[in-house]
Parts: sequence; C-alpha cells; structure tokens
Amino acid sequence: MYSFITGRIEDKKDNLVVINCNGIGYEVYASQSTVANLPPVGDEAVVYTYLHVREDVFMLFGFKNKEEKDMFLNLITVAGVGAKTAITILSYMSVKELITTFAYGDPSSLSRVKGIGKKTAERIVVDLKGKYSGLEIDKLPLMMGGETNSSCCSEATDVLIQMGLTRIEACRVVQRVANPDDSTEQIIAKALKQLG
Repeated sequence: MYSFITGRIEDKKDNLVVINCNGIGYEVYASQSTVANLPPVGDEAVVYTYLHVREDVFMLFGFKNKEEKDMFLNLITVAGVGAKTAITILSYMSVKELITTFAYGDPSSLSRVKGIGKKTAERIVVDLKGKYSGLEIDKLPLMMGGETNSSCCSEATDVLIQMGLTRIEACRVVQRVANPDDSTEQIIAKALKQLG
C-alpha cells in the first residue's frame, strides 16, 4: 500500500523512526542498521516501507533501500518468521551476509541471532536458498567485500574453512581484510592475525 515515505525525521531510537510527512507523523519500525544509517533528526529522508496488517494491528516497517525491503519480504514468507523477527534478523545481519548464508546453505550464522533457534534458522535457509541459488559461489567474497581479487579471496576462504572456520566466518574475515592487490597468502596471513 505504501511504497515509500519522504519526510523530515522527527525522532529515532533503537528500532523506531518517526517521519513527519506533510504534518503527519508516521511511526516506522526498522532494523537498527536502517535507523543508524538515516540522516540525523531534523533532516529529510526517504524510507522504503511495508504496511503489515493483522486482525489486531497495523504496523509500518521501513528500510534504507529496496534490497533490504526485498530481503524482508522474502524472510516473512518463511513459516514461523513474522515481521518483527525479520526486522531482528536484519538488525543482526546485512543483506549481503544473508545472501551469502542462503547461497552457501549455512544456517549457523542465523542461529546466532537473538530469538532464532536452530530449527528456524535451518527452515529459513532451506526456504530461501532457491531464491539465491543462481549466484556464483566463488564470487560471493568479491560481492561482499567490494573491489578485491576474486580468485585469491576464494582460495583464502577455502584454506580458512580447512582450518576449522565455517564458510560464513571465513567469508566475513576475508571480506574485512582483503585488498585488491593482495595474494592468497597475504589474505590468509591478515585473516589469521585478525582472528588471533
């Protein structure tokens, strides 16, 4: 019903932002990362929105971009994942981290999110893996980290997995430390130093 709202930010805290749009204050529930990335109180902002309707409540949810909104819409299609749970997941994990989780079929990162048990994490991954299965796995570290050497990142990730890290943990550390001109050995050395 509401695709987005443009207006002045009146208040923001934790998972809530109030947007003044032509004299009407809209309470918009959002992930902590969305709230943190919005401009300061008093500035104008555009927030992409989804109106969640149940028999007893109307809630407006907000997102910093269309990708986050699309991920939210995918998450709430999973049985047992409501709108508030989806916002909690988006507060703990970025869209790129979630895409990587689904593409690799690794629910361990999701099960660390507050309120998400092992079975729910597994269900989310199973239900959403197909939506992201067309991605090339070898390019995910590149996608997560911006401008890096994809083959070296992929090799470094594989080595870290052999050393006992989960695929998601390995991808995250490689994404944090890799530079465009790093060799596989340099990435591994920096990753081990970061983990150490």
